[in-house]
Amino acid sequence: MKETVVSGIRSTGKLHLGNYYGAVKNFVQMQNDYNCYFFIADLHSLTTHPTPADLHGNIRHVLVEYLASGIDPENSTIYIQSDVPEIAELYLYLNMNAYMGELERSTSFKDKVRANPDNVNAGLLTYPVLMAADILIHKATKVPVGKDQEQHLEMARTFGNRFNRLYNSEYFPEPYAFSYSDKLVKVPGLDGKGKMGKSEGEANAVYLSDDPETIRKKVMKAVSDGGPTEENQPKPEPIQNLFDLMKVVSSADTLAHFEELYNKMQIRYGDFKKQLAEDMIITTAPMRERILEIAKDDAYLRQVAKHGALKARESAQKTIKEVRSLIGFKSF
Repeated sequence: MKETVVSGIRSTGKLHLGNYYGAVKNFVQMQNDYNCYFFIADLHSLTTHPTPADLHGNIRHVLVEYLASGIDPENSTIYIQSDVPEIAELYLYLNMNAYMGELERSTSFKDKVRANPDNVNAGLLTYPVLMAADILIHKATKVPVGKDQEQHLEMARTFGNRFNRLYNSEYFPEPYAFSYSDKLVKVPGLDGKGKMGKSEGEANAVYLSDDPETIRKKVMKAVSDGGPTEENQPKPEPIQNLFDLMKVVSSADTLAHFEELYNKMQIRYGDFKKQLAEDMIITTAPMRERILEIAKDDAYLRQVAKHGALKARESAQKTIKEVRSLIGFKSF
């Protein structure tokens, strides 16, 4: 029997190369070997954006891009979080046994309070409980998460184990962090600093839906310097970032060619960026075409969402029925 993997997908924001190589490419591989549940986390999004301008449009866009990236709705379960009301019910039960102190000590809660001091709501405080419900509803044992989510995953284990102790059972298994590949790909941004991400500004990221001209403009504006001043000198961070990007999207021969030019102090960053941009355009072209194709097919998107909700609810309803029995709920 295949182990179960659960992973949440943000319901806002376009997919960029960092998302794809850092996570989504792994998801595409995982669905062949595991029982995978991928959900679009629209309930989670309300903790920081309680009145979104176009929640449905955001969800639709994310669904399109994940399907275009290779998530197969026949080979895995992709669904919208709010389409599975059993998640909210399990969230309620787990909240009854989650303590204020442990929730207030959550690093992400403290960070969100600092970032949004005027929107410290109960949903923000109990975010880890909802995340636990997302995982435990399918009794998952593997959860692909980054370093910033490891504390939440630890709390999911805490809530599951606490439920087991309170109701004298071994119902919920312990979920653990999981990466399909031994070495995660970190894709740097174009701003010369950290990783690629929308939070750093639109110009920092190359999105899968960007057209060729947009990609060229972004890459040509990427941070660089005046060039090396001696042979074989170490690359400063902005330049190393550009070479790391080339390592992701270009051929080994192309990368070696520009490495040699850099080491001989013969590199021209204009030529380098032009090559990088063209290789990015070639890399993203198949997904960009699929995005445009899928976005036109409303009937297909409705079918995927409905099919995913049915599959997710089948699993979730079984869990809720058994949880209610363990707690002691009985129908008259």
